[in-house]
Amino acid sequence: MPEKIKFFIDGKECLAERGQTIYEAAKANGVYIPILCHFEGLKPVGSCRICSVRVNGRWMASCTQPVTEGMMVENQTPEVEEYRKAIIEMLFVEGNHFCPTCEKSGNCELQALAYRYQIMVPRFPYLFPRKDVEAFPTFLLDHNRCVQCRRCVRAIETKDGRKIFAMKNRSGQVRINVDRKLAAKMSEEEAQKAMEICPVGAILKKEVGFKVPIGKRKYDFKPIGSEIEEKSEGVKNE
Repeated sequence: MPEKIKFFIDGKECLAERGQTIYEAAKANGVYIPILCHFEGLKPVGSCRICSVRVNGRWMASCTQPVTEGMMVENQTPEVEEYRKAIIEMLFVEGNHFCPTCEKSGNCELQALAYRYQIMVPRFPYLFPRKDVEAFPTFLLDHNRCVQCRRCVRAIETKDGRKIFAMKNRSGQVRINVDRKLAAKMSEEEAQKAMEICPVGAILKKEVGFKVPIGKRKYDFKPIGSEIEEKSEGVKNE
C-alpha cells in the first residue's frame, strides 16, 4: 500500500494520497472546501479562486495545489471565509442574477454558496452590465449569468475533439464564445450535458423549463457541501 502523506487542515490531522490536490484530500477527509470552476473529471484551472486556502501563510487555490508532507492548511478561519464571501459577492454584482425567475434556481451552485455564506446584500455596488442572450438550436446562452468558470470550455466538445465553447476577449471584456457551426450540430443530450456542467443558469437546454419544480431541487433539501460534512460526522460517530 502506498505511503500516505500527513498534513493538517485547521489543526486537524489528515492523510492524503500522493498526487492529490488539497481539495481532493480535504474531501476524502470529510472537510468541505467550496468550489465553483472545478468539476470532477475536468482538469482544474483555479480560475474562480473560491476554493482558496492559506498554506503556511500563503494564498493558494486548493483545486490545483498538490498536498505535501506536513502542509498546514487554513480553510475555515475568519480571514479565509471572508475572502471567499467577497468573491461570491463580486460574482453577483458583476453579472445580472435574478434568482426568482432563473431556471437553475435550487440547482445553482453560486446561489447555494450565497445561502451558505448568508449573503443578503453584497457590500459592492451592482454594475448592471449590458449583456445579451444568444439562441442556438438546442440551447440558450445567457451571458448575464455567466461567471467565466470555463467548465463548458473544458467539458463540451465534438466527438473528434473540437471545442464548441471558448473564451473571447480579455480582462473585463472576456466572455464565452460559441462556434455556431458546431453548436448547430449539438444533440439534445449534448445540450443537456452543457446545461448540467454549468454551475449557474448561463446554459439552458431549450424546452425543459422548470421540469423539476422549485422546492424539489438539489439545494432545496440540503445546503451545498453538506454531503461531505455529513460523511465526516458519520466517521466520528462510528
